[in-house]
Amino acid sequence: MSTIGKRNLSTPRELTRVGDRLSFVYLERCVVHRDANAITAEDAQGTTHIPSATIGTLLLGPGTRITHQAMSVLGESGAGVVWVGEQGVRFYAGGRALSRSSALVEAQATQWANRRSRLHVARAMYRLRFPDEDPAGCTRHELLGREGSRVKDCYRKEAARTGVPWRGRRFTPGDFASGDAANQAVTAAAQCMYGIAQAVVSALGCAPGLGFVHSGHELSFVLDVADLYKTEIGIPIAFDVAAEGDDDVGSRTRRAVRDRVNEVALLDRCVRDIKGLLLPDMESGDPAEDYDDRVTLQSDRGQDVESGVNYADGVVW
Repeated sequence: MSTIGKRNLSTPRELTRVGDRLSFVYLERCVVHRDANAITAEDAQGTTHIPSATIGTLLLGPGTRITHQAMSVLGESGAGVVWVGEQGVRFYAGGRALSRSSALVEAQATQWANRRSRLHVARAMYRLRFPDEDPAGCTRHELLGREGSRVKDCYRKEAARTGVPWRGRRFTPGDFASGDAANQAVTAAAQCMYGIAQAVVSALGCAPGLGFVHSGHELSFVLDVADLYKTEIGIPIAFDVAAEGDDDVGSRTRRAVRDRVNEVALLDRCVRDIKGLLLPDMESGDPAEDYDDRVTLQSDRGQDVESGVNYADGVVW
């Protein structure tokens, strides 16, 4: 029988795994449409075809228009779509999860709902960011203090390496141009990393709002994941771009981030890191990667039973 989980469109086996996709594609001042299973970007210089199943996130910049058909194929492909401008990123739409299983989101909710396990995951995130430090036993306040010190040190180190003047992080929401070149580049790099993290979180079927470091926002977990790579990728690239000049900082930063994250296969690493944080004992072939539509019913004593069966006849399990 047909179930609520049944899909008649592309199956995950027919799609590119999220870890193997392009990190993101940025478009501006064009019309985005659909041609078969590709999206097209049309501007004054012609039409470009982009296979939708290879995109992690599509970033739509100023002057873009997108059709319903294009959004349809992006949704079928599990791609994230983010409208982005100089004032920052807002996540308005996304594709369906590539996983059929709810194992990861259930593990996330379980870890998040318990205060101790939530702190344990936060410590594990800190350890991923700064493997030379052991945060075991640290309180949340101590973690925040350590993280703040390490990020400040990173800014100072990159400023010294590149020779870019640095007077501290200055960012005015809604006013991208108010910052100097280094601050603009840091903001632009962060925007790209948020889009990448959103694509992976959505594709794995996790809950974007259940964060372990950030809280109170619909994208708290996305911010957590993006921050894992801030000092390794985002900040160094930002200072490299700022060192090259003050012109066109936003677009140059996006291109530099795109090239770097594809070079280091960041999407694949991001998938592994999320699974390691939420299901540390998971092995290859775990239900988190199931391709089949399997819907079960919860019963007593923690057991799940088959769906599509009428249990009014006194079935005992």
